[in-house]
Amino acid sequence: MDIRRIDDTISVSPQLTVEDVGEAAKLGFKTLVANRPDAEEPGQPGMADIEAAAHANGMEWVYLPVESGNIFDNDVDRFDAMIRQADKPVLAFCRSGTRCTVLWALSAARDTSAQEIVSKARNAGYDISGLAPRIAQQAGLK
Repeated sequence: MDIRRIDDTISVSPQLTVEDVGEAAKLGFKTLVANRPDAEEPGQPGMADIEAAAHANGMEWVYLPVESGNIFDNDVDRFDAMIRQADKPVLAFCRSGTRCTVLWALSAARDTSAQEIVSKARNAGYDISGLAPRIAQQAGLK
């Protein structure tokens, strides 16, 4: 399991297995968010199985699937509402963690500076500097 901490409220990860969910709960995560569509690729663990493991380990489960490379403003709106209401800390996962990081970054742009967002993402191992125009656009939605 490759958990990458963005800040105190959220961490991201590449695809989790059912077995990883118990470990995530032991690490103190309260909410598990899947940003990957079910059956996006062959051999991917089923979301129903991961959801069941989340509930069995006392975690909240949120399914917000987003197609890679196709993150729309309504996806950011849904992520923003979720992150504000979720029991924290949150662990979000997708295929590589990038999609989750982008959703977080665009959501955070509404109340966090672009420089801080890019820095937090970089510290977690994700270069989102190419999102600068989209981050600026989201910042305008304050």
